[in-house]
Amino acid sequence: MAELVDALRSGRSSLKGVGVRLSPTAPEIYLPIIDSMDSFEKHFNGKKITLMGLGLLGRGVGDAKFLAELGADLTVTDLKRKEDLEGSIEKLKDFDNVRFVLGEHRIEDFSKADMIIKGAGVPLDSVYIDEAHKKGVPVCMSSALFAELTPATVIGVTGTKGKTTVSCLLEHILKKAGKKVFLGGNAKPISTLAHLPKSTEDEIAVLELDSWQLQGFGEVGISPSIAVFTSFMPDHLNYYKGNMDSYFRDKSYIFSNQKKGEILFVGKQAYGQINDRYSKSIRSKVIVAQPEKLLFDPGTVLLGNHNAHNIALACSTAVALGVSAERFEEYLSDFIGISGRMESLGSYEGRVVYNDNNATTPDATISSIDTLKNNGELILIIGGSDKNLSVDKLAKKINDDVSHVILLPGSGSDKLRSFLRKDKVTEVSDLKEAIGLSKKISKTNDIILFSPAFASFSSFRNEYEREKVFLEELKKVFI
Repeated sequence: MAELVDALRSGRSSLKGVGVRLSPTAPEIYLPIIDSMDSFEKHFNGKKITLMGLGLLGRGVGDAKFLAELGADLTVTDLKRKEDLEGSIEKLKDFDNVRFVLGEHRIEDFSKADMIIKGAGVPLDSVYIDEAHKKGVPVCMSSALFAELTPATVIGVTGTKGKTTVSCLLEHILKKAGKKVFLGGNAKPISTLAHLPKSTEDEIAVLELDSWQLQGFGEVGISPSIAVFTSFMPDHLNYYKGNMDSYFRDKSYIFSNQKKGEILFVGKQAYGQINDRYSKSIRSKVIVAQPEKLLFDPGTVLLGNHNAHNIALACSTAVALGVSAERFEEYLSDFIGISGRMESLGSYEGRVVYNDNNATTPDATISSIDTLKNNGELILIIGGSDKNLSVDKLAKKINDDVSHVILLPGSGSDKLRSFLRKDKVTEVSDLKEAIGLSKKISKTNDIILFSPAFASFSSFRNEYEREKVFLEELKKVFI
């Protein structure tokens, strides 16, 4: 990767790229303007590139298609079998320069490549990535590679909770303010890397970055010069083997390579975590979001105290990009929220239904219960795969504030069950049965909240499939 970036830098005197010039004294950490596919082809054409992780969401396919179109000698490897990846493979069938290694990884694909592009969720102790490092093969990730090469202003947004909401709020505000905006990273099931040829100097790229994607920023030693850190709570401890410090280390790449003159916007909850660990080493300016200083009521945009902080973070960041604080209420008046995040689906036969599918931690579900508990009797549909997170506080919150719990199958559900009042719990076999039961036991003006609190993998390929099934079954049961 260093060789690629050096090649792109060579012979160019006018530099632009990662970040934004906030003042005449802000450091220049920019990379060259890249404005066409031709500009990329000479750097990727004929290079042996291994793409580790194809997946089903579309990001891996987009990365592969982009690299294949540029003439890379591409090996796509994934532990999933061919039959599990048919939809993704079909989209790449016309490329003669793409080969697939499926159901396994091979050491030679990592030791003899010119570059590895690592997908999200690759184990921290992967022997294949370790082999690439030993052989001096550059390892990068899609979003970090985009951030290095784009001429656009890059804003990175991370956090255990709130990163999608803040990213979408920021995109909405900036577009209303007349800015050219690209929303990428984890926010959409599309390849961020493939956007490079369309990316321009006057564009603002808002990238939602989870801890895995931020590993890529750590690999190449960069951080966005505008960073947003929403919150930090236990999550993914199955992946990090119970080590919160490892989880925080990956999250910290959003700011740990920032320079003096750059900005880190942070939520109050995350600020304590950052201050405890990094107060002496942060070089950037830290701005803590303050919802109480907003010039409008954030509750008119999104419900919940956590969303007030999300809105404050988005607005603070927009101010740094030249947007007037007096316009925020106007700009956000038609913001409709995010699918799967405390999304109000309206009334179904008199029951108010909320789709909170993307609440995949106990803390996320606790926030949702807190937001709705005083609005009516609460029927909670919950359950899924354990991520090695404590359920004590969630169980107490459910016992105190939820009228009835409908428990879906999964290892997380098994863990939670023993903490719940038995008279409040009914176990079901799937979402269809859960929705049918919610209709049966609820009455007019009750609230049905689908907030799983756990991962989806025990019953679904991913959270997107889980949400799709929920929405489909909801319409079938109530119509």
